[in-house]
Amino acid sequence: MPDTAKTADRPAESREYVLISPCRNEAAFMVHTLDSVISQTLRPALWVIVDDGSTDETPTILADYATRHDWIRVVPKRDRGHRAVGPGVIEAFYAGYDTIPKNRFPYLCKLDLDLDLPPRYFEILIERMEADRRIGTCSGKPYVRQNGKLVSERRGDEMSVGMTKLYRRACFEDIGGFIPEVMWDAIDCHKARQRGWRAVSWDEPDLRFEHLRPMGSSQTSIYTGRRRHGFGQYFMGSDPLYFIATAVFRSFEPPYVLGGVAMLQGYFGAWLRGERQLDDPELRAFIRAYQRRALVMGRARAVAEIEARQVPHFSAGL
Repeated sequence: MPDTAKTADRPAESREYVLISPCRNEAAFMVHTLDSVISQTLRPALWVIVDDGSTDETPTILADYATRHDWIRVVPKRDRGHRAVGPGVIEAFYAGYDTIPKNRFPYLCKLDLDLDLPPRYFEILIERMEADRRIGTCSGKPYVRQNGKLVSERRGDEMSVGMTKLYRRACFEDIGGFIPEVMWDAIDCHKARQRGWRAVSWDEPDLRFEHLRPMGSSQTSIYTGRRRHGFGQYFMGSDPLYFIATAVFRSFEPPYVLGGVAMLQGYFGAWLRGERQLDDPELRAFIRAYQRRALVMGRARAVAEIEARQVPHFSAGL
């Protein structure tokens, strides 16, 4: 419910937001994203696009759009020779983030360049954040095209999705930004909840967007992407039983069964090798406690329980 008691006498806050888009070799998809952002009913005040060493037509396309739209700024980055998921994406994000005036924009969004957004996407999300001061990060829902139809990627309501993650700046600063590792886009939401914020996404017609590259895929293969996801869950500290349930859930979507098996290989392979984990024992324990409650009562009720319990930890913006 909106925190009307806290917002009724509060002066209207600026709706200015900045987009930061790390990209590499996105020529096949990026025009859809560029045009859908230009068509937004509430356009960004600034869009910083970090060209992370592209070797295709990406730089030419970006130069054309930046010439025609003065609120689009391109930050070139030296080619590392390959696409680097996880740490590389966050490194590129910060190459853009470090160029912006931090206090100007009350909202910021990490946005991928392989999306097709509905026209009221950012207007609606910011309206939701204005109505509820505890929403620290939010998004719509990703859909992929299969056999000519858009099919949900089935992302939970308790997370903002990694490909379009809108943040209240105060929340982003409160959690210390993004962790440069696989699963950064789940760790941030758990950290936000630990600090008393809400992380949420909505599946509504005006907030559904097309994801032109399926989530969990890889430039090598979708199985590599799923194994990487399993490693990321281990790194984050996910409870083994909860992760097994997650892998079974994902086994019912392409690639059937084998995708879930690849996730388990990534998780338990990292466990057997004794790989390092997130250097935040309290957050790892917080995540596991939530996951165990979710196994018993469902994610929605477990999240509601946490949000009620963590109110004393929330101070920013009140």
